[in-house]
Amino acid sequence: MKIPQFVLASASPARRRLLQTAGIEPIVCPSDFDESLIQLSNPEQLVRILSQRKAETVISQFPSALIMGCDSVLAINGEIYGKPANAKDAIARWQLMRGNFGDLYTGHTLIDNTQNQSLVKCQVTRVYFAQISDRAIAAYVATGEPLACAGAFAIEGFGSLFVEKIEGCHTNVIGLSMPLLRQMIAELGYDVTDYWQ
Repeated sequence: MKIPQFVLASASPARRRLLQTAGIEPIVCPSDFDESLIQLSNPEQLVRILSQRKAETVISQFPSALIMGCDSVLAINGEIYGKPANAKDAIARWQLMRGNFGDLYTGHTLIDNTQNQSLVKCQVTRVYFAQISDRAIAAYVATGEPLACAGAFAIEGFGSLFVEKIEGCHTNVIGLSMPLLRQMIAELGYDVTDYWQ
C-alpha cells in the first residue's frame, strides 16, 4: 500500500524539524482552530480533543493524505499550562517551575483520508526543572523563546540549560513523539520508512 503524503496541521517549526530530521517532508498547513473553545481540566482529554480538532480543521483540503494534528500542555501540581500570555506570565511560570517537575502531555491525531480512519493518542513525559535564579529566569524570558512554547520552555533551545532530566519520550517534549508517530503510521497499515524513498 503506497504511503500517502504527510500533512502537518501545525505552524510549529519544531514539529516540522522533527519530521524532516526523521526523513518525512511534511506539507505544512497550520490549523486556525480556536483553542479557547475547548475548556477541560483533564490534560490528557484536553490535548486529545485539541489535536483532533486541529487535524479535522484542514481535512477537507487534502482528500488523500495522512493529516497530523498535535497539541501540548504542561501540567504542574494538577494545573494545566499552555503558552504564557506575556513575559510577566512566563516569569511567574518559571518561578513556579524551578526546582519542580511537570508532566508534558501531547495529543497526537493522525487522520488517514484514503482509508477514512483516524487515531487519537496521548504521550506523557515528566520534565524536571533546575533550581535557577531570578536573574536566569529574566534572561531566559528576555530571549522570547518561552513565549512561543507550551510550558514556557523549549528543550531544543536555550531552555535545555534549565531541564535537569526527563522521564519518557524526549521528542514528545519538543511537541511530537516520533516513536508514537511510527506506531500510529504502522497501525494504519503503512511503513514510516517508505517516506525515505
